[in-house]
Amino acid sequence: MTDLVLVRHGETEWNRIGRVQGRTDIPLNDTGRDQAKAAGERLRGEAFDAVVSSPLSRAADTARIIAAQLGLGDVELVEALVERDYGRAEGMTDADVQAEFGGHLEARESRESTVERVKPALLAIAERRPGQRVLVVSHGGVIGSLVRDVTRWAWPPRGERIENGSDHVFRVADGGLELVSFAGRPWSADLLPPEDAVIARD
Repeated sequence: MTDLVLVRHGETEWNRIGRVQGRTDIPLNDTGRDQAKAAGERLRGEAFDAVVSSPLSRAADTARIIAAQLGLGDVELVEALVERDYGRAEGMTDADVQAEFGGHLEARESRESTVERVKPALLAIAERRPGQRVLVVSHGGVIGSLVRDVTRWAWPPRGERIENGSDHVFRVADGGLELVSFAGRPWSADLLPPEDAVIARD
């Protein structure tokens, strides 16, 4: 059994002004660096064995800031942890998306495809580090897709964002991935909807 604590990177200037980032490599701003430090402070009382990150600079720099606070070594960069690909929507504001796509953000990479890319990478990390606790810094689209997948699309509540700097605990057990907590709130398998429940997907 391995615990993976997934943290969303700190804020960037594009986050601040509401531009779609996706694979575009936008660095942290001052607020983002402060959020990374705050995450490190919040997690300091927990024991971690390693830090892994998406190679995009906003995630990698968040990981390095947190690793320094936790007294951990080098950050391992894993390409599969990069953000979803939003294609020509990248760089657009909400107003642009409204004008171009009628308000519906069309991603080049679906949530299902994102999970198919990311989940094997997380399971491989857990296989290399059985019984350990690993900090994984990634992106809102990635974390949100994983949460939806393991909760049968029942979580997060509609309209709730994966906030910059927030942490979400997943556990790998018996070769599967499960959610333990979402932004500090405990999650239980008892909260899963029935297998035949019809849940709107966004």
